[in-house]
Amino acid sequence: MPVSVLLARGLPILAMASLLVAVPDAHAQRVSTRDRAKADVLQQRMAVAEKRYTDALVQVANADPKGTTEADAALEDMEDVLSACVGQKGCQMSTLLATYKRLLKRDADAEGEDAVADEAGDPLHADPDHVAPLAADVPEAARAAALLNDKRHAFDSMVEYNPAIQAGIRRWLTDMRPALLTSYENYQNLRAVMWPEWEKRGLPEALLFGIMAKESNGRVHASSRAGAAGLMQFMPATGRRFGLGPDGTGFDTRFDARSAAEASATYLDERLRQLDNSIELSLAGYNGGEGRALRVSRQNPGQSFWVNNVYSEFPAETKDYVPMVIAAAWIFLHPQQYGVEFPKVNAQPTTLRLAKSTTIYELTICLGSHGTRDGYMRALRNLNPRYEADGWIPAGTLINATTRIAGLYARNCVSGPRADLARALITADLNAAIVRPSAASFTGSVAVGGVVPVAAAGANAVPAAPAAVVATPRPAAPRAKPVRSHKVAKGETLGRIAAKFQCDVPTLARANGLKAPAYSLRQGQTLKLQGCGD
Repeated sequence: MPVSVLLARGLPILAMASLLVAVPDAHAQRVSTRDRAKADVLQQRMAVAEKRYTDALVQVANADPKGTTEADAALEDMEDVLSACVGQKGCQMSTLLATYKRLLKRDADAEGEDAVADEAGDPLHADPDHVAPLAADVPEAARAAALLNDKRHAFDSMVEYNPAIQAGIRRWLTDMRPALLTSYENYQNLRAVMWPEWEKRGLPEALLFGIMAKESNGRVHASSRAGAAGLMQFMPATGRRFGLGPDGTGFDTRFDARSAAEASATYLDERLRQLDNSIELSLAGYNGGEGRALRVSRQNPGQSFWVNNVYSEFPAETKDYVPMVIAAAWIFLHPQQYGVEFPKVNAQPTTLRLAKSTTIYELTICLGSHGTRDGYMRALRNLNPRYEADGWIPAGTLINATTRIAGLYARNCVSGPRADLARALITADLNAAIVRPSAASFTGSVAVGGVVPVAAAGANAVPAAPAAVVATPRPAAPRAKPVRSHKVAKGETLGRIAAKFQCDVPTLARANGLKAPAYSLRQGQTLKLQGCGD
């Protein structure tokens, strides 16, 4: 960060300046008009560099990847000015150092305040909301506006904090803690497209997070044996009711984060209206079937989910699901109380136009893991669910990203050693490692047939030496003809097929009428292998 860079650079610069105390300042020197003009230029350069540095800090605060580069360049300008000032008559080193010291002090104060803020506060006290709504004046549903206003933790009063919830919190904080933190990081990368769909319906963000954490851990492509799919795990029939499913291009919109958020918000809003705004019963309907939840509610009017007559009507999976969702939501709202430090995620959304064809696997390698524990593969897949991880994405394609990903892409993935390494790794062919020696290079021994005795001409005749057995050479096997078609197996993608047969992806796609970027295939489809190696 620029702050730490300035603090690190400040000490040697100030040490250098301390050696100049014996140098007389401008007022004690005879200064020509020309020297005074040069000194004024240095003063102006320092002012420009200071403003450049201040503007760069704003960029950094806004997660703009250009901020760090600009800040470094501004500091280098200041150092150049100070160096030039040493040998320039009329240049007032004390004035220029005042600028440098001012920035140094301000940044040191900022770091000190951050440290105090990290240590301050009693973790047992209720902490303020750690995330602010994306928009302050998004219209809310009149029915839910008062009840489900997440800004004042009204969610807390909408659910019962009982031993079942406490047991759920215990599980999230022990063996499931990694899953909780991963879910949070995944949610932050998707928040800009998911939370507005819930916010405009007046639904709690904590509940959105809780459902997503329990259903999928924030993995867009999650699917279950029962057929549920996506972040919010919609079954096919339920998904169709709310506009989710195959879109005609081979893509299932249950895997799209915005569509899944909109459908889940509409679905939950419907359950709340049917079930007297009971969060627990609505969650029970979400997991255990809306028909069952409605029947149980009507048979037990006004009774809580936790009343035995109600609770016993739901399967074991639902009895586990309801408290676990609420527990995740509770931790989301009160992380400090439970010693949870959620990862800081730089997730300002942006788009990125690819400078060359690539795959998500290749991007994951060249981007590296700066600023994240696990790298950027999950973020890229979640933000671009239409693309397979190993499927080639054409140059010029606009993909979804974050400002940090965009900055790392420009730095590491367009050209240079990291980009070259990523391409080498992604195109590495296992078969190329297998050594197949040719006949010309064969140096092993050859077996000769058994000795055949030859009849002697006389009693004392010496037997003739056995004749060498000469093997009749076999005709060379005809070279196998290159494969010209391929039947698509289950789970195969165009990228995998292209790698298997050494094909050029665009040529292969055109030959089979496949459109970018999805390159949708169906099991059993026969592909013409044009643009492929022999």
